[in-house]
Amino acid sequence: MKEAMHFLKLIHSFSGKILYINLFAMIIISLFEGVGIYLLLPLINVTKIIDIKIHDSYLNRKILFIFDSIPQTIALTIILTIFVFVIISQSFFQRNQTILNTKIQQGFARKIREETHKLILLANWGFFLKNRKSDLINSMIMETGRVSGGVNLLLNFLSSIVFTLIQIGIACIFSVKMTIFVTTFGLVLVFFLRKFIKQNNKLGKDNIELSQTYMAGISEHINGIKDIKSNNLEEKHISWFKRLNEKMEENVIRTADLKTRTTFIYKVVSACLIGIFVFLSIKLFKGQSASLVLILVIFSRIWPRITGIQSNLEQIGSVLPSFKNLLNLQKECLEYREINEKMIHDVKPMEINKGLECKNVYFKYNIVEKEYALSNVNLQFPVNRMTAIVGPSGAGKSTLIDLLMGLNQPGRGEVLIDGAPLNNEIVLSFRNSLSYVPQDPFLFNTTIRGNLLLIDQKASEEQIWEALRFAAAEDFVKKLPSGLDTLIGDRGIKLSGGERQRLVLARAILRKPSILILDEATSALDTENESKIQEALERLKGTMTIIVIAHRLSTIRNADQVVVLNQGEVIQQGQFNQLAKEKRGMFSLLLKKQLEVSG
Repeated sequence: MKEAMHFLKLIHSFSGKILYINLFAMIIISLFEGVGIYLLLPLINVTKIIDIKIHDSYLNRKILFIFDSIPQTIALTIILTIFVFVIISQSFFQRNQTILNTKIQQGFARKIREETHKLILLANWGFFLKNRKSDLINSMIMETGRVSGGVNLLLNFLSSIVFTLIQIGIACIFSVKMTIFVTTFGLVLVFFLRKFIKQNNKLGKDNIELSQTYMAGISEHINGIKDIKSNNLEEKHISWFKRLNEKMEENVIRTADLKTRTTFIYKVVSACLIGIFVFLSIKLFKGQSASLVLILVIFSRIWPRITGIQSNLEQIGSVLPSFKNLLNLQKECLEYREINEKMIHDVKPMEINKGLECKNVYFKYNIVEKEYALSNVNLQFPVNRMTAIVGPSGAGKSTLIDLLMGLNQPGRGEVLIDGAPLNNEIVLSFRNSLSYVPQDPFLFNTTIRGNLLLIDQKASEEQIWEALRFAAAEDFVKKLPSGLDTLIGDRGIKLSGGERQRLVLARAILRKPSILILDEATSALDTENESKIQEALERLKGTMTIIVIAHRLSTIRNADQVVVLNQGEVIQQGQFNQLAKEKRGMFSLLLKKQLEVSG
């Protein structure tokens, strides 16, 4: 329950005095309800329906004496008027308390969603390498929803406690012994049924696992739909989805079975208790009809409250895993936090005068791994020069780029910007001065204009078309039905791979960066457009620092330096022609293979 207490503290810090107002409203509502029941005393006494003997107290004597001295018709009118007023007042406060509860719940839920989303975005790249995207999406959608519902359950639980205590106090006016007996028996039953809370907790954990599996499966199916259809894998994935849904169905049924089981137990016990109470009242306590009324009144007021507490505890038990899951996610985000919120406002691009440098850099993705992804890397990337990074698949090219952008931190060694270490204090300013074009281009589900303006909201029409011309995208954009205002679909699915790549490149150029990083950015282009990109890069040489990961070695002939990686180590470094002449070198072998394939 420590997670629930943690969130109660968060609710208190978020709501402040509103929570106390809400608690006060609970007390008022319960008091009005109790007064409504207490009016039975003078009503029965005035009407003489039955001769009721109630608990002798000063308050009871005073109330009955007042109405005894008033004519029956007037007394009855006063009692019923008070009763109507009490019910209306109770309904009024109940309505406002429900609205207040909703405000607290929804306000806190919004805060939790915003806080979790912010912490996820402020986490470093290692956090995203460690966690599945679908699990993060599930936490943001499903788990925050369950936590929101859990907040409502916690507020209802507090209401149940307050209402129960006040109802017990009101019931004591009728009969202290009967009230103590019913309350004690109810609490004993809650104690013995606590195992159902643990079972609900277990079902809640299963629910989280099933939700994560469901979200991951759906994401993979949608993202991989082309592979599924082209390889006739529909039946396999349909069968997997069917099995998962059967498990989810079973989990819901088990939850319903557990909930109805406790409800059934309470109803059975309540029926037995009423029978026992009536028997004892008639046979042992010589009770008359008045005693039966007392039994029914007290039992009907207290027992549902106790069953409500048990029901709330069970439901809280089922959402506690969601509380814990979200809390652990936030803690992990803080552990992996790269920057704080204050750092992201008004970040100015860094001015780079000398260039980038890797100094004795070692890196591995997991500290328990023996082999390094990069080992003893010493490289310089001079300002306004073009550096090409080549090597076989798995050589560590993309890993090196991630380190250069500050997405990962070296295990040993340093990445330097103008001689200063690239750390969290300057990383945002540094990234604001660079543009990155990945091998797998990502576009948002909006227009071409919307995708380009994401990088610079103030870009003019002329600047947009200039960037498109540079990326060899001007012609195909002009041919689209709505030009710049054409919707391109999810991830730009309405465009070809080469068109998506050129748009991402245009977006990168629109920023006018000091550093341009291309991660095999021309791999999806045809020969003609690749040639245009080469010409554009040639025009950019000398105006910005360009770092290119190249698969097609023909695209880097004019690079100022070429770096060859293999198994995480720099094995060659020099100009294109120089490395091509080293017949036994890795670069010469790669170039020879490509020439053979193209020939």
